[in-house]
Amino acid sequence: MTHALHLPHWSSSTEKEEGLVPAVHRIGAVVVAAVIAAFGVLGLVNGLAYFSTDGQRVAGLSSNGLLSTISLVTALVLVVAAFRGSRVASTTMLVIGVLFLVSALANLAVLETDLNFLAFSMANVIFSIVAGLVLLTLGAYGRVSGNLPPDSPYRAEDGSVPDDDDTSQQLPETPAERAAERAMRDAELAVVEHRATPDQQRRVTAMAEVRTRADRRAVWMSFDRATLG
Repeated sequence: MTHALHLPHWSSSTEKEEGLVPAVHRIGAVVVAAVIAAFGVLGLVNGLAYFSTDGQRVAGLSSNGLLSTISLVTALVLVVAAFRGSRVASTTMLVIGVLFLVSALANLAVLETDLNFLAFSMANVIFSIVAGLVLLTLGAYGRVSGNLPPDSPYRAEDGSVPDDDDTSQQLPETPAERAAERAMRDAELAVVEHRATPDQQRRVTAMAEVRTRADRRAVWMSFDRATLG
């Protein structure tokens, strides 16, 4: 009997997540978290001085108690993000990836000084750069691209990034709807220029009560039907 691991069950959301992109985001966050957590645990187990600026070697890197604690907290944040969902995991990896790169540059500037509170060595700087780039790559996968994969949750059916208003699906289709849109634009311009008729003012005010393009058009056309009636 074959047992399959269904990653969508990790999420507290009721929305089902399937496909390679969500899997990369969530599994990637957990894998990176495992590496960072292992480094943090080894540092704490070795009883490193908490604020030592010299540090001790742990898995080829320099560390102290503070860096070990930060590593464990970072790993925990990544795991929690993975359980929350692929979008949360993706965003979290992007943010932490940037922080890793910033940390590499900041600690490079204070190497071998009394301000080296995280006991960084050059190996740590290189690791931070690599880890940051890995996190950015995983977090951006299937999300930041001009040609998103078909299974990306950030891809609309027409291949573009989804828009909350779904504007592409609300374009006028009939001659009456196109005429209504032209009249709507004229009325909105007239209101802005303080030359609108009372009828235009009423219609624009009513359209302001709804959000989507299709709803605004429907409101405008309802005035037309009332006038004809």
